[in-house]
Parts: sequence; structure tokens; C-alpha cells
Amino acid sequence: MTGTPALSQRVLNRTLLERQLLTRRTSRSVLDVIGHLVAMQAQEPNWPYIGLWTRLDGFRHADLTELLQDRSVVRATMVRRTQHLTGAEDFRWLRPTIQPLLDRGARVSYYARETAGLDLAELAEVGRELLADRTLPRRQFSRMLAERYPGRDGRVLGAAVELQVPLAHGPQAGVWGGWGTRSGIPVTVAETWIGRPLTEARVDTLIHRYLAAFGPATVMDVQAWSGLTRLREVVDGMRSRLRVLRDGQGRELFDLPDASLAEADAPVPVRFMPAYDNLLLGHADRTRVISDEDRKRVMPGGALVLPTFLVDGLVHGIWSVQGSTLHISPFRPLSRADREAVLEEAGRLLAFVAPDAAQRDIVFS
Repeated sequence: MTGTPALSQRVLNRTLLERQLLTRRTSRSVLDVIGHLVAMQAQEPNWPYIGLWTRLDGFRHADLTELLQDRSVVRATMVRRTQHLTGAEDFRWLRPTIQPLLDRGARVSYYARETAGLDLAELAEVGRELLADRTLPRRQFSRMLAERYPGRDGRVLGAAVELQVPLAHGPQAGVWGGWGTRSGIPVTVAETWIGRPLTEARVDTLIHRYLAAFGPATVMDVQAWSGLTRLREVVDGMRSRLRVLRDGQGRELFDLPDASLAEADAPVPVRFMPAYDNLLLGHADRTRVISDEDRKRVMPGGALVLPTFLVDGLVHGIWSVQGSTLHISPFRPLSRADREAVLEEAGRLLAFVAPDAAQRDIVFS
């Protein structure tokens, strides 16, 4: 590490934006972009559409909807025990790689109260048998489990099964529609849904793919994004295949050997980001894209991560949409040029989220 120049926060910021496909919209395919990002957070179904719109040139709602419907993209529980979208081929190795995290999750107190006295492996097998070769609404699946285990909450049992058994959600759960979470999510065994078995865990692949989209990064960053722990030994084993850098605080940063670093003074456009986007959640130290002060406003508690907009590569405020009105709340005053750039990009966003509206409004608050 001696003699290795430290990477500034601005270089890290520009590099992250470039790798997240936010410095210019790309003409790559939707499936290719989802694969590059590894997985897109999707607990509320509309947000991945915004995340793709802000990265892709000419993205249409149908472009993702069709991939969900033909099963090229899977919605399921993945990194950080949350709902994500990923390509079906990536799901085959990603879910087994994340499985240790999910197994630990099935033993936390929320589940333990309802599963006390049960063999979790047996519960998982019962859930797999109940689904067999069919897709069931989650509520029906929960009722069936409650009938099998009287006196226990079937919803909690169903969630415990989903942590242990790779389940895929039917496309109704993830297509563009109303804002917020959705009830009646259909679930089925993932191998049946995608028509191929899952593979072995590939932690090396996970780290390699993460660095391509989020690097340079520390071991703690990889762990924060994935939810996995004890990755130091794995990264050390990959050290000869990685580039080792450091940040301004002297921390080791790992990167792919052929990955380029952005120029600190590279111009970047205004970008509107969806709620929960991994741009903000992909590192333990998130100051390369959001200040600690602003982070408290964007992540106010209750697992919320509000939609944001970037000015000069950093979070500058939050936004929301009500019908055909887009509300923009800057955290600090905008210069005239920045305000015009925000308005221009907001107009594009509003045309995407409310394409059939007779009138669209943008309101600053």
C-alpha cells in the first residue's frame, strides 16, 4: 500500500456514477443492465422501472414488464433479505450464494415465536410440497400452512419458508402499476418458475460482479450491499486477481484490475433516483454519494429510503409523485442553472410516470 495514491471522494463519486450507468444513458439491453447491476431492489414494484428509466436511453414500461412475464427476470428475496429483481440466469447462482444470510434470518425472534418447537428444515419441505408445481397467492399459501400447523401464524410461517426455499413471485407482483407494496403476491418454487435448477454458491463471482458495478470498495462495503459477513478471508484469497487501492482515510479499496477510474472533474447530469436504489445502499460508507446529514433525511427510519435526485453527482433532495404532479424538495438552494437542469429532467420523469396525463405539474417545496 505504501506509495499508492489515495482516491479522493470526488473520484470515487464519479467512478460510482459511471459504473452505475448514471453519467450518460446507455443503449444496452434492459436484461444486460439488470445483469450489470447484479440485482435491483424491488420491494415496491414501480421503483425498478424508474431505476431503469434513469439509466437507459428510450426505456419503456413494456421493456421490463415483458421480461417479468417471460420469466427472463425473477423477483424474489435476495441480497440483504429484501425483494430484488435479477436475471433468471444470475438468480441460479446468486440465491445459493446469499442463502447463509437467509438461513440466519429464519432464526431471528420474529420467526422464532411462531416456529418454536418446529424443525425448520421440515417446515421448508412442507412449504415446497404445498407449492409443488403450482403458483399460489401468498395469502392462500399462508392459510394452508396455518391449517397444517394449527395455532400458528401462517403468514410468519410462509415468510420463514420463503427464506429457506427459493421462491419466485409471479409477474403481477412486479409489473408497473399502483405505487406502494402489493397484496396477493403469487409465489412458486423458483426452479419450477425458471425451468432450471439452481447452481452452487459463487462468492467469488458475487464479489467480482459487485466491484464491476460499485467498486472500488472495501470489504465492509461488499458486506453492507450483500448482507453476507466474514468476507475478508474470501477477498484476501482473491487479492492476486484484484487491484488494491486506498481512499483518503487509508482504507483498502479493492477493484477489478482492468476497471477504469473516472476523472474527478468529469461533468455529470442531474439524475432522479428511485426509492431504495442500491446507489445509496451499496456501501457501508455512503458519503461518496450522500452526506451523513442528508442521509438522515433520505432514510428517516422504518426501513424507508426515499426517492432522491442528484446534482453534481450528490444527493441534493427528495421527490415524490401524486397523480401527474411531481413534488421536488431540495435540501439546499439550487443555482439558476441547476434549477433549470432539475426541471428539464423532472419533465422527462413526469412524462414517464404519467404518460397519459392531460396536464402535468412540477412543484418545488
